[in-house]
Amino acid sequence: MIKQSSIYIVNDIEENMKELVSSLPLHDTRVIKNEEEGKEDFLISHARAAIKEAYLASSRTKYIILAGKTFTIEAQNALLKILEEPPKNIVFVMIANSKNTLLPTIYSRLPLTYQKTKKIYAECPLDFRKLDLKDVYTFLKEHQRVSKNEAKEIIESILAKIQKQNIKLGSKELHSFSTAMKLCELNSRPINILTTLLLNLMTKR
Repeated sequence: MIKQSSIYIVNDIEENMKELVSSLPLHDTRVIKNEEEGKEDFLISHARAAIKEAYLASSRTKYIILAGKTFTIEAQNALLKILEEPPKNIVFVMIANSKNTLLPTIYSRLPLTYQKTKKIYAECPLDFRKLDLKDVYTFLKEHQRVSKNEAKEIIESILAKIQKQNIKLGSKELHSFSTAMKLCELNSRPINILTTLLLNLMTKR
């Protein structure tokens, strides 16, 4: 159980946030993040909501989770005072992808924990010189439950394998990789993104 306000630097904000929330008292935990689809920035409006929540009296410890891929400078400046001197029974938990997104005045006030690990995805097993529908189906079935970040790593491993096999891609094929990565960021279903990418590569061989 978290006993003091802290900062966590993680690979996957959503996954770590869900894990954290499951370990905290449900009725005493608040999550403040950008709920707009495809947006992950923590804005001044979210900072104000966090401050308002913090000043709602609580007789028990209340956990306020602040999650964002990036935190705007305005939002961080607004949080400075309350992070340094939180109201009674309030514990703040900031979750971000990188320490570089936070101001020194923020991370100097709170203990910082790195939970970020570098994942090395295995080499893509597909042979793109003789790719067929059966290979694609088997591969997709094995990876149907991957997360957004895992999907991005798979996309990178596919591109690396194509380069290793000395297969030249045209501008349209390269664009399909760029589109796939953007769709991951927009929280499209990973299996749909991988399916579209592989079928495009099949038809353009």
